[in-house]
Amino acid sequence: MTFEEFVEARLQALLRYAVMLTGDPHTAQDLVQDTMIRAQLKWRRIAAADLPERYVKRMITNAYVDLHRGSWLRRVALRGVEIDSGQLEPDHADTHAERDQVWLLLGGLPRQQRAALVLRYYEGLTDGEIADVMGSPVGTVRSWISRALASLRASTAPTLAGDGGSTP
Repeated sequence: MTFEEFVEARLQALLRYAVMLTGDPHTAQDLVQDTMIRAQLKWRRIAAADLPERYVKRMITNAYVDLHRGSWLRRVALRGVEIDSGQLEPDHADTHAERDQVWLLLGGLPRQQRAALVLRYYEGLTDGEIADVMGSPVGTVRSWISRALASLRASTAPTLAGDGGSTP
């Protein structure tokens, strides 16, 4: 398979994967573009691999984990402003609130944990496959996934401290 054939066949899937990692389509495009430039330079070695797509996904994952622009990604988190419009009908935007909340929660995770969750639940990879993509031991991958899920659970757990313990 030539590099051009690979790009034509897999570019959209790689972009979707990068969007899931970064949470931002523009950053994902930059990440994939930089990775594809590096992949083209190494194409003979990549094409000789058993699974060229997995090799390129590993390159994207490593580039994501090593992003030096990460600090501004965490600072620029857009949140909706609640406006009391007095309407009784629900706003159509409410259907997107849960999805936006998930993006915010994923954005708060360390990069390795987020990458491991995306590989598990979006890409459907096993622990061993994730370890291969991320270049880490299986136990470390399991730890990242466990910690990420615990963090997400803690972030979404209802707080009871605000009610003061009184009953109506």
